[in-house]
Amino acid sequence: MKSFLTEIKKNFGTGSYEGDQFGGARGHNGNGLPTGLPNNFMFATGIECSYPTIDHGKTRRDLLAECDHYNRYKEDLGLVKEMGLKVLRYGLPYYNIQKAPGKYDWEFADLAMAEMQRLGITPILDLMHFGVPDWVGNFQNPELPVYFAEYCEEVAKRYPWVRYYTPVNEIYVTAKSSAKDGLWNEQLKSDKGFVTALKHTAAASIMGTQKIAKHRPDCVIVQSESAEFTHELRADHTPTVQLENLLRFTSLDLLYAHHPEGEVVNYLYDNGMTRQEYDWFMAGEPPGYQVMGNDYYGRNEKLMLPNGEICTSMDVLGWAAITHDYYQRYKKPVMHTETNVFDANEAPTWLWKQWTNILRLRKEGVPVLGFTWYSLIDQIDWETGLAEKKGTVNACGLFDLDRKPRLVAEAYKMLLQEYGQITIVPHGELFEVTTRPATLKVEV
Repeated sequence: MKSFLTEIKKNFGTGSYEGDQFGGARGHNGNGLPTGLPNNFMFATGIECSYPTIDHGKTRRDLLAECDHYNRYKEDLGLVKEMGLKVLRYGLPYYNIQKAPGKYDWEFADLAMAEMQRLGITPILDLMHFGVPDWVGNFQNPELPVYFAEYCEEVAKRYPWVRYYTPVNEIYVTAKSSAKDGLWNEQLKSDKGFVTALKHTAAASIMGTQKIAKHRPDCVIVQSESAEFTHELRADHTPTVQLENLLRFTSLDLLYAHHPEGEVVNYLYDNGMTRQEYDWFMAGEPPGYQVMGNDYYGRNEKLMLPNGEICTSMDVLGWAAITHDYYQRYKKPVMHTETNVFDANEAPTWLWKQWTNILRLRKEGVPVLGFTWYSLIDQIDWETGLAEKKGTVNACGLFDLDRKPRLVAEAYKMLLQEYGQITIVPHGELFEVTTRPATLKVEV
């Protein structure tokens, strides 16, 4: 009996598909630098742009200035392109742009945004990063959501080509560092101050998103938040630590209209949130395509020893396990939006460990859309959380402050060559990309 292969070869040669060089029947393993196409996994870096005040408002920590980005922005953006990256988390200096209600200084922003557009870099535009303009005061100001929403609308109108936004970076960290830990801005150390800052920043993000969506109905909102957990190494767990492990969700609970646990709701009510305010947050989610960005550093995970001492655990659970908890809670697509270590020699290993975490979650079916090494350039004074101006260089960048590559830059390039063309989800290339407004998804 003849083999069907004999007939195929006689009529069609080997039977290979002519389009296999494009993926075709054999598929594509994802090798090659990122394409920047909408279905491409978002490999990114970021430029550190924090600008809180310390010394009770007397000193402004502007990391764009301290790391010399204002003078070297073209060089820095060129390094992004040199790395082969197409996506950049980028923060405009809000505190220095909105001079007063209705008054703006766009000089630097216009230069930087034009250069990004020229280089073909897709920004995830960060609109509030740990600080507000001096005239706003701090995060205790109830007018903040109104002023910030006005600013967001002006940004969206001025740069209509931008689709990706992080309205407020790390809301939980912003509120905690400013009003509970006393490090920045209002420098309070109270639960009431923390809840006040939390509700004002969450409301600012929601209203800012509404104004962005008014001009970009197809906007993608990457809600960057710190992924945290405290391991309490005591036989009897204390209510304080258990509450803290629930409070880490509160910013996203408010943003995504997810009812927190009862003890968290009681905590919010006990510390100044009214029932009317709570109901407003729970009324519905903000517009836009929502992506849950989870930032993870080894110092995000802590150990509490039996004597009460706190120490850094460095990935006992890791990004994958902690992020899985967040994913199960909110069912949002995920992006790893920040990571680094301060030891430049350890950074390549940390990079690969984070990538392994991403591959693990994707294998489990969690839609992880992107990864960010944060940041492009070394940072300053983050070992003290910017609370003291000492000028200590944190060797966590892809490049040092002289713009020379660190070991992790070469490791990231290797990662990009190996995985740079994978899709955001398996077979994601088949999905249509449109400019239609985002619609709420209903689970069935």
